[in-house]
Amino acid sequence: MKILLIDIETAPHVAHIWGLYNQNIGINQLLDSSYVMCWSAKWLGDRKVMFDSIMENTHKNMIKMAHRLLDECDAVIHYNGSKFDIPTLNKEFLLCGLKPPSPYVEIDLLKTARGKFKFPSNKLDYVAQRLGVGKKTSHEGHELWLKCMAKDKKAWAVMKKYNKNDVVILEKVYEKLKGWIKQHPRHLGAVCPKCGSDHLQKRGTYCTIKSSYQRFQCQSCGSWSRASRGSRLKDSNSNITI
Repeated sequence: MKILLIDIETAPHVAHIWGLYNQNIGINQLLDSSYVMCWSAKWLGDRKVMFDSIMENTHKNMIKMAHRLLDECDAVIHYNGSKFDIPTLNKEFLLCGLKPPSPYVEIDLLKTARGKFKFPSNKLDYVAQRLGVGKKTSHEGHELWLKCMAKDKKAWAVMKKYNKNDVVILEKVYEKLKGWIKQHPRHLGAVCPKCGSDHLQKRGTYCTIKSSYQRFQCQSCGSWSRASRGSRLKDSNSNITI
């Protein structure tokens, strides 16, 4: 199974406004809409971190490369990507005349952080630091994006480092959370369906109304799974198999 990790950075919308608080921006006030400035990605388990940007490539070719990676993967890991990264990339694919990439499973680690734990903050930087796996690259804030839009080479060097590091810590956070991820795509064979480890320990049984299944706990990631085939249960008051 090929699993891709991806993170994008986008330019802000540009508009004419008359105030700084609680503004409703009309379409006729919009001067320029947001677009993908760069992306960083890596294959799970590989050391190489890929990066492309409008500074190093044409916008369309940059988007085509992101499309190619998503078309190749079986699953993609991101952080709030279900609401932001993936819909933003899909918009870019549509505008570039690209067809939908082949279907893939999304693993949004923000959903796991929110659904399984009670961190004071669910931001990637905070969660990564609490888990002891690193932190985001520091930068000057909004000014960095403006400088990159103005093609400042020094700013782009910082942006590249920042974007690539996001994917690195994303993978490390995934390794910590994968045993908790709901509906993780399955690795096939006699291995942990989440991480692919063969270090499984038998831990009791899982019973449905009709069958009993051997239950396992992965000694690598801690996740629980069960055998694909179970034993039929018998009615305790008779010799009839349910």
